[in-house]
Amino acid sequence: MAISLDRLAGFHHKAVTLRQDRMEIIAGNLANANTPGYKARDIDFQQAMQAAQNKTSHSLTRTHEKHFQVQVSGGIEEQFRIPNQPDTGDGNTVEVQTERNAFLDNGMRLQAAVQFLDGKFKGMKKAISGGQQ
Repeated sequence: MAISLDRLAGFHHKAVTLRQDRMEIIAGNLANANTPGYKARDIDFQQAMQAAQNKTSHSLTRTHEKHFQVQVSGGIEEQFRIPNQPDTGDGNTVEVQTERNAFLDNGMRLQAAVQFLDGKFKGMKKAISGGQQ
């Protein structure tokens, strides 16, 4: 019987990947906190996770048998964050405290997702080895 790792960890792997992508976006916001005109970005995790679960990939129509089969998958849609504070005059919308909070929250959620995924693999390893260490 073949074991599908995608079935075992698919949802959680996608969650970890999206959390990592979000960490990079938030880190970019923090790095550009003093860049004039920079607009803070973020992703809607719930929406991105829903899109990942629905497998937003599409197959293109082949008009000739020698054409390559191409898959197009939907990427993460970055959105601009709406600032809570009025514009400071330089056009930058990064609010450092908001970004730090988002970074910490996302980091904790990423760590939890990784630990859950680790538990799944440890359980699978235990099942394969028959419970022997």
